[in-house]
Amino acid sequence: MIGAQLYTLREYTKTPADIAKTLARVKKMGYNGVQCSALGPIAPAELAKILKNEGLACLATHVKIDELDNEPQRIIDEHKLWGCKYTAVGGFFPKEATTQTWVDFAERFNRIVQKYAGSGLLLGYHNHSHEFSHYDGKPAMQILAERFSNDVWFEVDTYWVSHGGGDPAAWIEKFTGRAHCVHLKDMLINLDRTQYMAEVGEGNLNWQRILPACQSAGVEHLLVEQDTCYRDPFESLQISLDNLKALGAS
Repeated sequence: MIGAQLYTLREYTKTPADIAKTLARVKKMGYNGVQCSALGPIAPAELAKILKNEGLACLATHVKIDELDNEPQRIIDEHKLWGCKYTAVGGFFPKEATTQTWVDFAERFNRIVQKYAGSGLLLGYHNHSHEFSHYDGKPAMQILAERFSNDVWFEVDTYWVSHGGGDPAAWIEKFTGRAHCVHLKDMLINLDRTQYMAEVGEGNLNWQRILPACQSAGVEHLLVEQDTCYRDPFESLQISLDNLKALGAS
């Protein structure tokens, strides 16, 4: 399913009333699902009611690692309420790192994942570009791939993989069966050689390669996200959705 990552609309989801209005607009665009991320304070039951009223599925969420570690039962109960089986941490951002830093993080995350065994909620990791920094000749992303338990899924972000010098399609294929949700955003380049985010299909990423990779890897949900928009973010989400449908995605 194609879904909208609500982080894109974070300036429009600060109150329950904002959230209700925004989700209505997202549904009207043609999206049938969302990833709940960066929402303002709202009671879990109220969010569930809004999602149901709009006919939107909660495809995934982002939850901070300390919350996942310290409040597993609350997290499990909320996701059951929303009918959501995927959550992920937004990343790991050490100020300094060695190979062991990444190994230690992976081991901590594995211990957290064990708290959710049998709950029906699967925990994943969302990458940025710094995971493609090398440690002892190996990108941190590879260290995580080797050290995470098989119960951890990978929320591959196409823009950030490319930003780090990686091949988004290749990494999606690498995580076949473990990339349940993928973040889709495109990349453009300025004259001064700085990259910036663009709507899917409006930039330089190879969607004719990425989308078939998603299909072959068993990706369930294509989540459209644009951290920074250079037009109205609702318009950005609409352009990405229209272009994805034109490319044959569903």
